[in-house]
Amino acid sequence: MTWAIPNWWAFLLLVLAAYRTWRLLALDTITDPIRHRFVRAESKTEEFLQCPYCFGFWVTLAWWLAWVAWPHWSLVVATPFALSAVVALIGARLDPE
Repeated sequence: MTWAIPNWWAFLLLVLAAYRTWRLLALDTITDPIRHRFVRAESKTEEFLQCPYCFGFWVTLAWWLAWVAWPHWSLVVATPFALSAVVALIGARLDPE
């Protein structure tokens, strides 16, 4: 197990993958049916999930621990999430509704 700080490229992939994962689980409408099975509206659990400082920390920790355990494969898996995050962020800026 390598306990290290990721280089800038791995760090960037992990940051973007963590953001996209948090967004997908906490806010995106496509996961509403799954999320609503576990969370009642206006509950503390919903507040926790939607908080980037709260749930976002745990999502980020999971990505980092995956990177520590499997440095290569965690970045392979993180890449599509990171690309998706960049597309979403660019789309929000260039194509606002």
